[in-house]
Amino acid sequence: MTDHSEISRLRWQCRRGMKELDVVLVRWLERDFAAADAAQRAAFAELLRLEDDVLWKLMLGRERTGDEAMDALLERLRHADRA
Repeated sequence: MTDHSEISRLRWQCRRGMKELDVVLVRWLERDFAAADAAQRAAFAELLRLEDDVLWKLMLGRERTGDEAMDALLERLRHADRA
């Protein structure tokens, strides 16, 4: 179970310099984080540590992280609205 303070901290970290990133990150936090497994949650927290320009390139699929869990999460983030 996730506590309120963790969600609040993550929501704050989802606030980026790019509105497009804000929307995607907050949407996943609100819709999918609670049901995510430990690897997905850790990958999400790690993504939030990245600089906006790096994260944007990853979100667009222009680069890969080399980390299987992070790349899988990025794929889910890219296609979240298609499901």
